[in-house]
Amino acid sequence: MASTMLSCEGLYSGYLGEAAVRDIDLEVYAGQVVLLAGRNGAGKTTTLMTLAGAIKPLSGRVRVSGAASTLPLHRRVRQGLGLITEGRCVVRGLSVEENLRLGRGDMQIAFEHFPELERLRKVKAGLVSGGEQQMLVVGRVLASKPDVILADELSQGLAPIIVRRLLDVLRAAADEGVAVLLVEQHLRLGLDIADHVYFLRQGRVHGSNAAGNITDADIEAAYF
Repeated sequence: MASTMLSCEGLYSGYLGEAAVRDIDLEVYAGQVVLLAGRNGAGKTTTLMTLAGAIKPLSGRVRVSGAASTLPLHRRVRQGLGLITEGRCVVRGLSVEENLRLGRGDMQIAFEHFPELERLRKVKAGLVSGGEQQMLVVGRVLASKPDVILADELSQGLAPIIVRRLLDVLRAAADEGVAVLLVEQHLRLGLDIADHVYFLRQGRVHGSNAAGNITDADIEAAYF
């Protein structure tokens, strides 16, 4: 059985002492893509960023690679966690190559996943397309050879064909043993690559199931 790489138990988290998510239990195994789904404001990003260590939980337990962790984000990144946040986290004034070097990984891995980045390596990141910027972000994370990847709405503002390509790359990473937790607004595209889904509603887990068993009734219950 695959090992649990990321999990939480009884997680409460939020802002200024007020819980936005309550009593969250979830787990992500090595080699698995888990989709965190729900309406806007359901608590998906809060949950993901708490698991990443960017938000300190109010209560509950977070485990990374099987061990309880209270480390902040930058320490978790050093220990094998990759985070893809909303928006395009690139330094626009630096070249594609210089952005990849910021991740301190093997940039050849990024070029293997996204060959177009290699021909753009000397171009400033602010001058490439939005899709290429997101390829740069995903490639930089993969270049660091993470054990766990958390991805928050990497499709924002991108054409579905680009979204599918980015998601396929995350699926391939999971097939190589990486644990992936994904927040994705394109639900159907997310379901195509996911193994398991947790639905959030009003800050709580509303239901969970294997992705292949999700029905229209499950989606309607979580979103409407």
